[in-house]
Amino acid sequence: MLSIRHTTKRYGSLTALDSVSLEVNEGECLGLLGPNGAGKSTLMSLIAGIKQADTGDLSLNGMPISITAEGPRKILGLVPQAIALYPELTADQNLRLFGELAGLSGALLQERIDEALVAVQLQDRRKDQVKTYSGGMQRRLNLIASLLHRPRLLLCDEPTVGVDPQSRNAIFEFLTQLRATGTTIVYSTHYMEEAERLCSRIAIIDHGKILAQGTLDELLAKLPFEDEIRFPATEATAALLPSLTGRGELQSSPTEHRFRPSSGMPLSAFYLAAEALGLPARLFAIQRPTLENVFLHLTGRTLRE
Repeated sequence: MLSIRHTTKRYGSLTALDSVSLEVNEGECLGLLGPNGAGKSTLMSLIAGIKQADTGDLSLNGMPISITAEGPRKILGLVPQAIALYPELTADQNLRLFGELAGLSGALLQERIDEALVAVQLQDRRKDQVKTYSGGMQRRLNLIASLLHRPRLLLCDEPTVGVDPQSRNAIFEFLTQLRATGTTIVYSTHYMEEAERLCSRIAIIDHGKILAQGTLDELLAKLPFEDEIRFPATEATAALLPSLTGRGELQSSPTEHRFRPSSGMPLSAFYLAAEALGLPARLFAIQRPTLENVFLHLTGRTLRE
């Protein structure tokens, strides 16, 4: 449905996107996971036709995307990172304005507004000015304003930044239901738990480059280890460390050791070495790999806030 091929965008000497290629299939939710400044918002603005790529090709349903192309805009919706609402207007007035800009009117527009407000639990505050809303309420209204025209592709650029857990959960539930109707979603975030919860595929981006993409299982398969064993850093456990040399990756702090066995070392070998030293099994905790492990493996650092 959405095709992005060898796309580059520069701002002076800064390369915001560096030959990015992505394919998004109809009906899926693609997570764009990366730290602030990774290029996520730039990519969203290119897909939405707000900015023009320097090189490369972008198309939606076979229609080329550009700042002058109207066809793609009619079938996509954008939830921007910054709140794009008129604070002096009510929720009703905001939605009516955005609906009319999208070509809706009359009974159909009213029906869409009513349905949207109920879906994000704002129907009781529809006559209140947006400036009286909490941040989470504004985020929910910001989301539904992009959906009144029933876009086939929805772009969500970090739609939960700064919201309370209740509003975040409401947004998650709404997007899950929306995806079930067949809407294609591209969801950018720097929260790994969001990508794991919402997205059928994930693309990890940093410094304008796509580092890896695939399902969660496919990304986890890129790790050179399957499990991480954590145990306290004590005088007793220090005797175990020499037997781990060359058999995996060991990270130590003053209070804890983290050991990731290589594929050639079964967990049974680790526990046999610990048992030989008289170390009880309760000292050791096994943690399955996560997206954070994948990101660290690919970039060598944690996600930036």
